[in-house]
Amino acid sequence: MIFIVVRFTVRPELADSWPDIVADFTTSTRAEAGNVFFDWSRSVDDPCVYVLTEGFQDDAAEAHVTSAHFKAAMAELPKAIATTPQIINVTIPQAGWSEMAELKPA
Repeated sequence: MIFIVVRFTVRPELADSWPDIVADFTTSTRAEAGNVFFDWSRSVDDPCVYVLTEGFQDDAAEAHVTSAHFKAAMAELPKAIATTPQIINVTIPQAGWSEMAELKPA
């Protein structure tokens, strides 16, 4: 699986609107063949920072970055970000989430 984490710093005046700004991109990406997950989180330390956690089957990455919705997002998102996003991109030998061994519900 290709595992990607991207940190976006959004312009302060748009920080609360970010989920709406990326809604179509998120919905379209989640519908792609080979998408395992595509999840947004907001920083508890900085309300302008959002983290995107993505997982794709190994053969799905090219289709993602060449899709119309990816290209549309790359054209529109620069208007909403304050800095260049930071990314971690690695290939890992699993197909999705595993359960954490150290913690279970009581």
